[in-house]
This record gives sequence, C-alpha cells and structure tokens, in this order.
Amino acid sequence: MDSPATLTSAFILGLFTTLHCVGMCGGIIGALSLGLPTSIRDNKINLLFFVATYNAGRIISYGLAGLIAGAIGASAMASTGFEQGHHILQYIGLGMMIAVGLYLSGWLPQLARVERIGMPVWKRLEPIGRKFLPVSNPLKAVAYGLIWGWLPCGMVYFVLIWALSTSNAIQGALLMLAFGLGTVPTLLAAGFMASQLMQFARNPKIRSVAGILIIIMAVATLFIPMEHQHNHGTQDGTTNQNSDHSQHMNHTDHSHHH
Repeated sequence: MDSPATLTSAFILGLFTTLHCVGMCGGIIGALSLGLPTSIRDNKINLLFFVATYNAGRIISYGLAGLIAGAIGASAMASTGFEQGHHILQYIGLGMMIAVGLYLSGWLPQLARVERIGMPVWKRLEPIGRKFLPVSNPLKAVAYGLIWGWLPCGMVYFVLIWALSTSNAIQGALLMLAFGLGTVPTLLAAGFMASQLMQFARNPKIRSVAGILIIIMAVATLFIPMEHQHNHGTQDGTTNQNSDHSQHMNHTDHSHHH
C-alpha cells in the first residue's frame, strides 16, 4: 500500500463527505455552540477553540476505531494465510470508496441502512455523552467529542472497512485520522454558520458532483498501482535481459581465453 497516496485519498474523502456530515452533524455542532456560555460564544477565538476541541475528541475516536479495524484485518490475514488476500482487501477498500460516492450522490440510498449497525453501541454511549452537557470547559469538550466520534455514520463505517482492508493496525489508525482531518474544515465552519452550511450540503447537485469526484478518485487509485506494477515489471524484465546478456558475454570471453 502506498501510504502517502492512500492517506491523501482518505483526507480528500473526508473533505467531500462532510457534505453528508454537515447534514447529520451540523445540527449537533450548532446546538453545542449555542449551549456554550455567552462569554465563550461572544468571543470568536474562544468559540473556535471549543469547536476545534470537540473535533479533536471525535478524531481521536476515529483513530482508535481505525486501529481496532486494522488489527482485526491483520489478524484475519494471519489466520487465513491467503497469499492474494492483501490484493483482495485493497479492492474491497476501493469498493468502499465507490460506495461512498454512490451514497453521497443519492444513487444508492439503501446504504443508509448500514448506520443501524452502530445503534446498539450508540445507545450505551449517548447517555454518557449527555453527562458532559452543557460543555463549560475544554476537558468536557474533548470528552463529548470522544463520544460523538462513535455516532452511527455510514460514511465512517465505509472508511472503517477500508481501514480493515489495510490489514495493519497503524495504517488503519492513520487512514481514519486522515479521513477525520479531512472533515474538520467544514465542521469547524459549522460551529459558526450551521444553518447556511446545512442548506448548501443538502443541495442534490453539490452532493452529486462530490460523489462523482469520489468515484473518479477511486477508479484512478485502482489504475495507478497497476501502472506502477507494469513499469516495475518492465524494469525487472530489462534488468534480467541485461543480466542474461552480461552472463552470455562473460561465457563467450571465457571460451576465447581457452
């Protein structure tokens, strides 16, 4: 796996999928911002700090989830001992990116059912999160963000399957952290203008464009490694030919000496 390219893809995916996140979480951010003491809300720097702190907690939870998913993937790979397993998992990861694009565009709304998977966990965590409200200090903000990170979200689950496909705990965590960081700019802005952003995010044309771009990115990611492998194979072939030619020349020179 080409980590820099993969992490960049995850970040861009996070950036695009915030259209879905704002529709789902914009209200939460707006409510959290309004729930802050007036002294914090009236100071834009303080407000930005608290909104950033919520998001820091959320991203830490994403990283932890990615770590667990990557470890499960690694364990599954080790137990099966299937040589081609890594390639299959990579295709699954790309399949998840395409699924995100289709879901965001509104062409595959059935994928919303995926969100039900996390409901049992959320039912246990949500009452804990409520204990941190109203958020009055940075520690409470981080704690609430940590809980918020486990809110059932189809987009997060698709990226988690991608993290699982890395079959590596650290790579899984980094992938989820990159995705989380990609969601930050929009959700930071949502802390200041939630209603305007939610209106923009629910525009079907905007969502379709973002979905198509994600699908194009997934297809491009599929072909780049193939091109790399082809070039690598060509180089190996050339090296082998040169080696064979060199051996043949040495053998000829040796015969002449005799």
